[in-house]
Amino acid sequence: MKVKYSALVLGLLLPITYINAEISLTPPNAQAGECYAKVVIPAKYKTVEEKVLVQEASNKITVTPAKYEWISKKVEVTPASTKLKTIPATYKKVTEVIEVKPATHSWKVSLKRHAAPVSKEILVAAKLKGVDLDSVSPNTCYKEYFTPESYKTVTEEVVLQKATTKTKIIPAKYEMVEKVIEVTPASQKTITVPATYEYTEEKVLVEKEKTVWKKGVNPAQKLDGATGEIMCLVKVPAKYKTIKKKVVKTPATTKVVEVPATNKTIKVKKLVSAAKTETIEIPEVKSTIEKKVLDKKASFSWIKAGERVEKGFSYTGHKICLVETPAQTKKIVKTVLDVPASTKEITIEPTYKTIKVKQLVEKAKEIKTPIEAVYKMLSKKEKVSESHQSWERILCQTNMNQDVILKIQKALKDKDYNPGKIDGVLGRDTRLALDKYQRDNSLATGGITYETLKALNVEL
Repeated sequence: MKVKYSALVLGLLLPITYINAEISLTPPNAQAGECYAKVVIPAKYKTVEEKVLVQEASNKITVTPAKYEWISKKVEVTPASTKLKTIPATYKKVTEVIEVKPATHSWKVSLKRHAAPVSKEILVAAKLKGVDLDSVSPNTCYKEYFTPESYKTVTEEVVLQKATTKTKIIPAKYEMVEKVIEVTPASQKTITVPATYEYTEEKVLVEKEKTVWKKGVNPAQKLDGATGEIMCLVKVPAKYKTIKKKVVKTPATTKVVEVPATNKTIKVKKLVSAAKTETIEIPEVKSTIEKKVLDKKASFSWIKAGERVEKGFSYTGHKICLVETPAQTKKIVKTVLDVPASTKEITIEPTYKTIKVKQLVEKAKEIKTPIEAVYKMLSKKEKVSESHQSWERILCQTNMNQDVILKIQKALKDKDYNPGKIDGVLGRDTRLALDKYQRDNSLATGGITYETLKALNVEL
């Protein structure tokens, strides 16, 4: 499908451009079937670098520390003593069987294990007929429906571990005795007083003041048949960059400081009271278990199977039987005392600590190292040529179809310029992306030139 675009669309309706020269009213050497448009050839710049001082030269002072040798001393920290060790009690497991659900009797439709229960209404009707349901023997069958008995859950407290005792050790008590030992003798130390700096700011010219032509809007273009352009000469102010410089405020120096002797205080334990034992009562451990008990008995109204039925009674065809369900039990494990806890006395040997003491061998030395000045390379842009207008060949309306626009959109996207939706329509996002690509690559702006198509590798 071919897409038609007006002359304004072919001009891309791009943002305002800049020019600095007039051009002829018609394109030079134009051939039949070719289209040309006034486009802006951007100004060209080159980047130059300038060396700027950011930190003045100075001196760095370092101190070689004094050298010492070490003398070792052995000091008793903890005296010999005794302690009590607990031998814990041992326990054993005992298994006990507890009934959690008693044996039950229930009325079902047959003697089979998974037979269905009977409704209460049918049992009441049978009882009204003179059936003594309470005296019925297990595995006896009757006719009609059955209402099963109901159960409730009750809790029962069970002792898992009987009360016992354990022995607690009360450790020995000590008091601390302090001893003062000289670790480092008095000496002198040379310390560095570092240089101080301050920052100053300097304003550096990056781009000189210039004037450019700015494209305006001609009000006459809103009328049918009107043509023409308006260009305005605009003054662009110079650009500056502020840089910080680090300068020496006060140079580095050194000073000698008296270092007093250092002492170390260590603590030594002294026995106040010996260790002893104390007997502690351990209460019994209980657990609560759940049991099911009969809450409501079933009532029945059935005629015993096999007995003679009185005249006038009708057999329903259903058969129920009194089934006995055995009691259910549960095994629980109890912990009981096997061997009670006891204690035994252990001898603790004294402990010692070795302390190292410094002895001066060589005094500290001062070393001065020069620090070179630091410079920074500042990049500036200088204009090589001015921007100007030129007639350049562009896509004609006959070549401006959806396939070409799709190629342009895909090429822009491949080069990380967002053309918006890839739909073959020359919309605002595509025009802006194309204009940015032309400016970033110093291509003529103001139309889809063959130079731009070549740069994008777009073939017609």
